[in-house]
Amino acid sequence: MSSIIQLLPDHVANQIAAGEVVQRPASVVKELLENAVDAKATDIKLILKDAGKSLIQVIDNGVGMSVTDSRLCFERHATSKIRQAEDLFSLHTKGFRGEALASIAAIAHVEMKTKQDQEELGIHIVVEGSKFVSQEPAVLPKGTSFAVKNLFFNIPARRNFLKSETVEQRHIVDEFQRVAMAHPTIHFTMYHNGSEMFNLPISNYRQRIVNIFSGKTNEKLVPVSEETEIVSLQGFVGKPEFAKKNRGEQFFFVNNRFIKSGYLHHAVMAAYEGLLKDGAQPSYFLYLDVPPHTIDINIHPTKTEIKFDDEHSLYAILRSSIKHSLGQFNVAPVLDFERDPNLDTPYDYQGKNAEYPTIQVDSNFNPFAETKSSKSFSSSSSYKKSEIAQPSWESLYVGLKQNTQEIAEMTFENEEAVTSSLFEENDIEQEIKRTYQIHKKYIVSPIKSGMVIINQKRAHERVLYEEFLTNMTVQQASSQRLLFPLELFFSPNEIELVRELQLSLENLGFIFDAFAESSIVISGLPITITESKASIVLDDLLTDLQNGIVTDSFSQNDTIAKSMCKSLAVRTGTYLTEKEQENLVHNLFACKEPNVSPFQKPTFITMSVEDLDKKFSI
Repeated sequence: MSSIIQLLPDHVANQIAAGEVVQRPASVVKELLENAVDAKATDIKLILKDAGKSLIQVIDNGVGMSVTDSRLCFERHATSKIRQAEDLFSLHTKGFRGEALASIAAIAHVEMKTKQDQEELGIHIVVEGSKFVSQEPAVLPKGTSFAVKNLFFNIPARRNFLKSETVEQRHIVDEFQRVAMAHPTIHFTMYHNGSEMFNLPISNYRQRIVNIFSGKTNEKLVPVSEETEIVSLQGFVGKPEFAKKNRGEQFFFVNNRFIKSGYLHHAVMAAYEGLLKDGAQPSYFLYLDVPPHTIDINIHPTKTEIKFDDEHSLYAILRSSIKHSLGQFNVAPVLDFERDPNLDTPYDYQGKNAEYPTIQVDSNFNPFAETKSSKSFSSSSSYKKSEIAQPSWESLYVGLKQNTQEIAEMTFENEEAVTSSLFEENDIEQEIKRTYQIHKKYIVSPIKSGMVIINQKRAHERVLYEEFLTNMTVQQASSQRLLFPLELFFSPNEIELVRELQLSLENLGFIFDAFAESSIVISGLPITITESKASIVLDDLLTDLQNGIVTDSFSQNDTIAKSMCKSLAVRTGTYLTEKEQENLVHNLFACKEPNVSPFQKPTFITMSVEDLDKKFSI
């Protein structure tokens, strides 16, 4: 019997490995940027086309590679980072497994140019699907340039699984930001389809964070610093009043490597206990420096999860350090048991001088002559009143020549009409069956066959969704002009995304005055959006589009309508008046598809009288 187990060919093994290493274009960006950092580069450029599907190019001014190394780097398990197993517990570099370039070359067209500083000529290599196409010397500057073209060209099924360009670009921006924030001493630039998205000069941690997220980020940051034998902690946390509903601006870096840790995130949330609203997420940018032998990086293929030797101590240090920083900068209240709160001056009276009461004394007052003076005063006052009132009382009736009897009859008729109409309306109100709200969540309305129970949030989502789609299609939405223009701050990537959505948002009723590098000026809003909700609605919209939350949408307008109706719909726990309940019920059943919400969940259920009878027949 012939043997069944066989060794896989190299190109097949590389494609299988690529399934773990390269999940999307952002995975390639991460590997190439980390290789450039490990090459001791001080200037790194990232160039993209079509969100990395057509081109991903990383250019650095690092140490470069020799001719031999340039060929070996495309072989599996070829690495310069480790020599023996013990080196895994003393890593100071990013990549170490030696699978990235081999995996990338197996599923794309790769063109590499590299040159060392001491060499006169560099090397130019072209690899297509793990096959070396050409290798020749070339005149090149110091450093390395990797160009990855036509990603997944030989795996069309994987290419079809990629999301939209907006979603893939967001993942690339996330990877770029993580590497850039970990290394502020390196100059990073990023270009997409010929336009510059980021230009981050050499700076410190705080300035790098501000350059990436722009806007008023500098005002939101509270510094955190702590030195212990276990960990050296520094970084920044956001003030509670700037917390958002999404977890976008939350970063942990351990030894300059971005990681995800639910355990450490819980420590941060514990430090904010009592300072945040329900569902709010604070921003934080925390850099932890720990001894390499106390962590294990090799537990996840993407190396974004690591194992700590002493997690409990890290938790306690992180929680106490953040809590101390929030209290030190007067963000959180601090208890002082030596202070007497009874001696505190109310805030409204600080800086004000005391007002002394005024005392008035009547020097002519004689208590023994009280009766006499009061009589004389009353007589004199009555004399003056009669003197003033006599000539003026007739002027009150000048010009009034109507018959008093006619006025009385008209008044009586009017009173009779008013009272009769009021009683009629009361009778009608008693006859009409009203809607009822249960637990500020459901609306119950009687129907001929029984009753209908409506979920108020889902119903409102359906009403708003169809209204927004109609406005964007017909392009006749109403706008409300603002008395003072509203300036909203966003990151450069979010500004570009708003530019792409500008036409659809204007069809909804938004009026944009100006686009700056880190802000947008709005002078008009849709009538369904208040000024206080404008920032929240746009934040939620950008988050949904960037993260691809609404994945079943067939158009950009549909995505916008779903995101906005989700943000603006009445929440569970909101009290609705009888008029609001009736309007919501009427508007729901005037929709084209009242049965389900925009997210394909039922909006109402019906219960017949027979069903109720069955409940009581038990």
